[in-house]
Amino acid sequence: MFPKNAWYVACTPDEIAGKPLGRRICNEAIVFFRGPEGRVAALEDFCPHRGAPLSLGRVCEGKLVCGYHGLEMGCDGKTVAMPGQRVRGFPAIRSYPVVERYGFIWVWPGDAALADPATIHHLPWAEDPAWAHGGGLYHIACDYRLMVDNLMDLTHETYVHANSIGQKEIDEAPVATRVEGDHVITSRFMNGIMAPPFWQMALRGNGLPDDQPVDRWQICHFTPPSHVMIEVGVALAGRGGYDADPSVKASSIVVDFITPETETSIWYFWGMARNFQAHDQALTDKIREGQGKIFAEDLQMLEQQQKNLLAWPDRPLLKLNIDAGGVQSRKVIDRLLAAERGAVAVEMTP
Repeated sequence: MFPKNAWYVACTPDEIAGKPLGRRICNEAIVFFRGPEGRVAALEDFCPHRGAPLSLGRVCEGKLVCGYHGLEMGCDGKTVAMPGQRVRGFPAIRSYPVVERYGFIWVWPGDAALADPATIHHLPWAEDPAWAHGGGLYHIACDYRLMVDNLMDLTHETYVHANSIGQKEIDEAPVATRVEGDHVITSRFMNGIMAPPFWQMALRGNGLPDDQPVDRWQICHFTPPSHVMIEVGVALAGRGGYDADPSVKASSIVVDFITPETETSIWYFWGMARNFQAHDQALTDKIREGQGKIFAEDLQMLEQQQKNLLAWPDRPLLKLNIDAGGVQSRKVIDRLLAAERGAVAVEMTP
């Protein structure tokens, strides 16, 4: 259902500030906490004593203390102490490769021997002070691939987000999709249109008029296992569009990390990175608020869509031209899943 030999965003640093966090990722129950010197650790959320969730415990001097009987766990999954009991010989629990980078905590739920931090999705904007980022987290009861479909076909904006980023010109503009290895790109350009409400606000935030025609673009990038980065923006019409000088446009990257929880639920880390007025915290907060409302509109649609698909699992669905980005992204996912199954089959062969 989902590749496990991959890096997923597990949480944000503030979620493990001073206490452990339990989170199911790719059907793996994992507890995250900060060990010695504040370094993040990830263990199986299962106390080897009586099976209690370790996430219900606390962190003391870099060790994870079970909230049931006080058993203390090290970052490597080995028991290091327990009140009134020698712990030598206690079986270790599973530890997971975990890395803190770009303002996120990343975890590898698959074969630890294959985890290479160098393959974590590169986010150049996260290390550049000329960019600002604001975002949030939603828990959504849907298959993670439904969210990938949603983000790789933005035609739905006209209908789901009619009062914020939607406009009829989205339906009318042609869509182009191409595949470069495991990277799927879908793009749409709209010239000489009026900006919808969200982008009017962004234009004002960059000191630009909001009542003049603009050129608008949407370039969706899917990369496995389930990341979608979307280049979006508007520029004053006739000034170069996507390639316009920063002084006449408002452009951003919509950040979407889709982390499967189960086959029918996800952790959706959403955000927007922008390279205009980066030091304006009030603008960051305003954009985050507006974007949060936009994604909340997707939430209800996706959850109800999932319920329909579970109720009629064998009912065929149409594939239209606008679905090309999602279809190609699913092909990439299917290829990775097949490769993982093949590797497991080879390991099990006597």
